[in-house]
Amino acid sequence: MRIWGWGLGAALLALGLAGCGDKEAAPAPVAVDPAFAAGQQQWRQQRYTELHAPDGWTSLVGLHWLEHKAHYIGSGPGSGIRLAVGPAKLGMVAQNGDTVTFTPERGVALSVDGKPFTGRIRFNSDRDPSPTLIAFDDGKGQLSLIHRGARYALRVKHADAYSRSDFTGLTYWPGGPDWKVTARFIPHPAGKTLPIVDITGLTTEMPNSGALEFEHEGKTWRLEALGEPGRELFVIFADRTSGHGSYPAGRYLDLPAPDGSGTVVIDFNHAYNPPCAFTPFATCPLTPPENRLDLRVEAGEQAYHAPERES
Repeated sequence: MRIWGWGLGAALLALGLAGCGDKEAAPAPVAVDPAFAAGQQQWRQQRYTELHAPDGWTSLVGLHWLEHKAHYIGSGPGSGIRLAVGPAKLGMVAQNGDTVTFTPERGVALSVDGKPFTGRIRFNSDRDPSPTLIAFDDGKGQLSLIHRGARYALRVKHADAYSRSDFTGLTYWPGGPDWKVTARFIPHPAGKTLPIVDITGLTTEMPNSGALEFEHEGKTWRLEALGEPGRELFVIFADRTSGHGSYPAGRYLDLPAPDGSGTVVIDFNHAYNPPCAFTPFATCPLTPPENRLDLRVEAGEQAYHAPERES
């Protein structure tokens, strides 16, 4: 599991340099804050655990758009929506306007919220207050509904996905404390939005409560932040490492809401790859033009390279 990159490994390297017996004086080792290193390692471990969980992004095995009023679902040849893994016949999904229902195949064990069901149910999407999550294959498989623009799609996850069983772990840029900066939050007028294009080509107007300005290497940089006023912030950014060691389409940052003084701490060591870096079945939002930094952010996750499977 490759979750190292900065922290304990850097500390051991510094100790090794300090112990060399060369006649010329070795460079003074860079002091490593143990608390900072431990915090980074804890974040990386949590990130790995969530990504590699049985229902994490590495378990995503299918994305199927609903093109007709009804579709039969299953892994068998007679299914209109063919699953990569699961029962030969799972059930039928039907759409009537904005209402989507699911009817299970007779004899197939399915459950919602841990409760088995055998009749037709309302299939709520990720835009509804209580999305429906249908479990199959003794809980290893999950079927959910996503709503993008005017379209619906089935999202399928399975704990036995190759992208999960073959997951090689994460690698990181060197990073360090210098990439943890304090930014000034500049609020936008109420109701401002920013158009965000996702990987499917759909444009969504997302709440854009303000911008973040920070200093690095003697220059001022600016990032547009997504989120409602007073709430946690989400940033999508690209930089000079994008496509050159980092995921080409950019990376994500989850940030706290501005504090009472209007500041936000940005830790670029916590920059992470979008789900599309690990699976072709995600619908990731892409970097807006405003957030393309003319700067090499050598912190956070590097590009993920999935292992090639033998044919």
